[in-house]
Formats: sequence, C-alpha cells, structure tokens
Amino acid sequence: MISILSLTILLMIGLFFFIKGSIKDRTEIVTLACEDTEDNILSYLRDYFQKRSYQVKAIDTETNKVTLEGMVYPSIFLALFLSLLAACGLFCFALVLSMLFATENNLFLGLLILAPLAGFFYWKGAKKIEKVAFRLDNNTEKSSDTVITIQAHRDELIQLQSNFPFTYSVKETV
Repeated sequence: MISILSLTILLMIGLFFFIKGSIKDRTEIVTLACEDTEDNILSYLRDYFQKRSYQVKAIDTETNKVTLEGMVYPSIFLALFLSLLAACGLFCFALVLSMLFATENNLFLGLLILAPLAGFFYWKGAKKIEKVAFRLDNNTEKSSDTVITIQAHRDELIQLQSNFPFTYSVKETV
C-alpha cells in the first residue's frame, strides 16, 4: 500500500509541475536568412504582427530593431482542462488516502474542491503582455541575403515560419 501511495505522490508532484509550466515563458530567438529586400520583409512583418493584434512600441533606427507588444489572453479550454486534470489527480490521491487510512466517511474526497484552483492559477498567470522584437541586417557573406533575428514566443515563431512567404533558411535557434 505504501508503494501505491509513493506512486500517487509522484503523480501529484508531476501534476503540480505540469500546471505550473502552463504559464511558463517560452520566448525563443530565431535567426533567418532571407533572399529578399529589407523593405519587403519589413512591410510583411509589420502587417503580419498587426493582424495578430501586436502594436509597435519602439523602433530603433540605429540597430534596425522593432519591438512590438500584444496582449495574450488565457484559453478557456486550457483552464477547464487543467482543472479536470487536477480533479482526476486529486480524486486518485483521495482514493489512495481513504484506502490507506480505512475511514468510513469520505473526508478525503473533500480534496476535490481544490481542483478549480488549477484553472484559476492558469487564468491569472496566462494573461500577460507578450513582446516580439525583430532586427533586419544585411548579410556580410552574401549581399543579396537579409538576416532577420526574431525574438518571440515559441508558438508565435512556429506560426510565423509556417506563413512566411519568402524563401529562407534557418541560421540558428536559441
């Protein structure tokens, strides 16, 4: 019985870190080399991010760096999903505790009232302002290439790369 309790505690620890990871910052930097002019790329990136509700916050003309900000709202589905996962985990934990302590009443099932806290935690932590910064440079190796360095959320970078109309090659990802 102690082994089941140990495994259930490990499950609860994993569930805790999964819920905590739902609001983790996943900002990455990608460097692309593109065979097009800076003006075309800049206008595409400006339009693309404006369609995705980002507003220009700063333009540094010395370094050709543009910084944008946009509000990211939490997902109702993910909040409900995390609450459901927490309810399943707490239910399993309550069953193991009730078997271990062999009580007649179901006091341990009262742990289920803590399940909505997972969704609440996600809802409060996921609403935040996301920043996107990109810089355009001429490549010194090939004069026709434009090097684009973009710092943004991982999902935003994946979406951008799938919709990017220019031919490019990924130079590095950090």
